[in-house]
Amino acid sequence: MTEEGYSLFGIEHDFRGADLSGGDFTKAWFTQAVLVNVRMIGATFYRADLQSTDLTSADLTGADLVRVNLDGAVLRSARLDGADMTKASLQRVDASGASFRGTRILGASLFGVDMRGADLTSATLFQNTFKITVDDATIMQGLTGTVFGPITVFEDGLSRDLAGSELEAWVAERGGQAQVIPPHRPPQKGNESRPTAD
Repeated sequence: MTEEGYSLFGIEHDFRGADLSGGDFTKAWFTQAVLVNVRMIGATFYRADLQSTDLTSADLTGADLVRVNLDGAVLRSARLDGADMTKASLQRVDASGASFRGTRILGASLFGVDMRGADLTSATLFQNTFKITVDDATIMQGLTGTVFGPITVFEDGLSRDLAGSELEAWVAERGGQAQVIPPHRPPQKGNESRPTAD
């Protein structure tokens, strides 16, 4: 373990064909690494850096992804069933066709995440920035929790943004139950009441 506490430097390494299941990769660096088809069942990636990592078809079932940095990563067809993604960062991520069945996504930041064809069955959400792209193939059966929208929906070749009650209704039509949190407006400084015009 290094002085900074990082347990592994896997930057730009190619791990294809490896089985890293059950491994402890707390605070490890996997930046721009290739983890295509790698098994990482039950592995711990607490505070690890997986920025721009290729995780296509990787198996992260039951993995600890708390506070992990997945910005710019590729999660196409990856399996994250039952994973803990509390406070994870996913910005500009391709998660199309990925499986998030029973995944805990709590206080995470999902910004510009492609979830077309993804499976969110029974996933649990809590106060996540949820600016994702979905389509008719995205499964939301049993999904529950709270999110900040909006999301972009592709249907019949057209896209539209859904927020607020429209987003809640769209999720409900697909067997999920999500509460959309309105945008936070910080209190004004000074007087509590707004000034009125004379």
